[in-house]
Amino acid sequence: MNLWNSYKNSSFILKMTIGFVLGILAGVLLGADAEVLKPFGTLLIKLLSLIATPVVFLTVVLAVNQMNPAQLGRTGGKLILYYGVTTAAAVLIGLGLALWINPGKSLTLPATTVEKPATPSISDVIFSIVPDNFFSAFTSGNLMAIMFLAIIIGFTISGMRFSGEEKAQQYGTQLQTFLEAANELFFRILKGILLYAPIGIFAISASTFGTQGWDTLTSLLEFTAVFYIGIIILWVFVYSGTLKLFKIPVRSFFANTKDAYTTAFFTSSSLASLPVAIESAKKAGISEKMVNFSLPLGAVFNSDGGALRMGASIVFAANVTGANFTLIDFVTIVLVGTLLSIGTAGIPAAGLVTLSVVLTMFDLPLEVVALIAGVDAIIGMAGTASNVVGDVVGAAVVDQSEKKAEMARS
Repeated sequence: MNLWNSYKNSSFILKMTIGFVLGILAGVLLGADAEVLKPFGTLLIKLLSLIATPVVFLTVVLAVNQMNPAQLGRTGGKLILYYGVTTAAAVLIGLGLALWINPGKSLTLPATTVEKPATPSISDVIFSIVPDNFFSAFTSGNLMAIMFLAIIIGFTISGMRFSGEEKAQQYGTQLQTFLEAANELFFRILKGILLYAPIGIFAISASTFGTQGWDTLTSLLEFTAVFYIGIIILWVFVYSGTLKLFKIPVRSFFANTKDAYTTAFFTSSSLASLPVAIESAKKAGISEKMVNFSLPLGAVFNSDGGALRMGASIVFAANVTGANFTLIDFVTIVLVGTLLSIGTAGIPAAGLVTLSVVLTMFDLPLEVVALIAGVDAIIGMAGTASNVVGDVVGAAVVDQSEKKAEMARS
């Protein structure tokens, strides 16, 4: 019992780090045999994904329920502007570093043929936001459709609570109380899942490093280095600079949100780490209304890590194939990459879809995707952590902006 209490009460970061390091050691020692541990990691991802959908739905409903339409439109506009600027910066950083370091010069294409994944059209994306029925949005895991329903329900409950009809007010209050209770229920379930998280992280890292091996990592070391250097620049200059611009203490911000980006790093899933990110953002002093609205929105529309990877990947692909790009080509890549990274953030395998579209656009072979897949797990970890940090920074600066606006009005 004492051992269990020590484990339960010890630092979440410490437990996750130990699980990750032990997993790497197990992967190196066991090699391909470490694949036997993979189901334990898959179980963690499934548990986190299971809890994420109701948490997203409930937090958005409760957030919208507390905001009037004017607030919603103003806040949403600021967030989308922030996403566009940071995503464009990420693409530029990836492109600039890759052009400087030139990864991929000594590599050749693998023999594997990669089929281009289906890319949704604009009309498909729009129609997917509105589900055929209420339950299909949840059974299919369509996050954009779930958010659409949550916004509608949140507005409706708000209208009922502030209605002139006494019965509508009563029902609106009852619905709000029920949703708040359900939200508390799922966050308590989340706490239980996080106790298992270090075991799942151990299994994920062991199976990944055991099956891919160090040879794959070494062969793509330059590309990996470009990406990680880019992530550091993004965090130090873009994220920290934005926080300083809005007079938000940088050190305390990253200290308070460490659970969010650590979980995202180890799980490589923005959606799975969303419940943890919500709690971390509240700990950082961001208002509950802003957190509950902006972080699920960011999980769908914001993908700074994916944008940086795309910028670096297109130069890598050009080097591997010997293609030559003009300045106009690179400008086009920045524009396309920004739009695609924002538009495909909520789509499964978003990085693969985005990269495949851009490669096709510039007549580059899709086999490059298979080459990059060798280090995809390692790159995905930092990319996902950056996605989550970008979401939380966006919530913080927009929240600060709203607070200043309220003070000015009063």
